[in-house]
Amino acid sequence: MTPNNVISGFSPWEPGMFSLALYTVMVLALVGVLLFLCGWMGERKPTLEKKRPYECGIIPTGNAWFRYPVPFFMVAVFFLIFDVETVFIFAWAVAFEELGWIGWLRITFFIMVLLLSLCYVWTKGGLDWRIER
Repeated sequence: MTPNNVISGFSPWEPGMFSLALYTVMVLALVGVLLFLCGWMGERKPTLEKKRPYECGIIPTGNAWFRYPVPFFMVAVFFLIFDVETVFIFAWAVAFEELGWIGWLRITFFIMVLLLSLCYVWTKGGLDWRIER
């Protein structure tokens, strides 16, 4: 056992940590100095054209606060939920041989839960885009 002293942070057993920390500090300092110099020395001439929001070269018209219907967001959330599940199915497919029949039964149960949840969302009208008035 060796005594725990201040020098142990710079021990030869972890030679890359000090250089990594030093490099990180130097990079952050350089970025800070460059950002400060750009803000301090940069030319400022605010005009109406420069203050206008940039939208890919198209001159903006109308109200920017367009209200999307709620079903748009619901479909987006459902897409994200069901899309993330494909990552788990892909991971299972990669490890198929190691998992064997137990893994096959588990992924079958997982897919059944997904299908049941999709049917539930469908019957509740979560995928219906019609606007009821």
